[in-house]
Amino acid sequence: MLFLITQDHAPEDCPLEAGGTEALHADPKSVAGLRVVAAYGAFAEHVLYFLVEADDQESITRFLLPAFRRAHASVSPVTQFMG
Repeated sequence: MLFLITQDHAPEDCPLEAGGTEALHADPKSVAGLRVVAAYGAFAEHVLYFLVEADDQESITRFLLPAFRRAHASVSPVTQFMG
């Protein structure tokens, strides 16, 4: 199933000098049942977007766990309808 993850953080919590965006999520290769289809950043807005394919909510939670104290995430199931 496809999910759109929108993850944002306050400027004072920005990981720019603390590991970069990789500090806001687990290595996708280490999360069973999850594949990142696409990843985008609106860096001036401190927002990341991930399109992921995931087997269940637990794999999404494991992916986002590193950022639980520094970022907010919303997760929406999505469906491709064009193309």
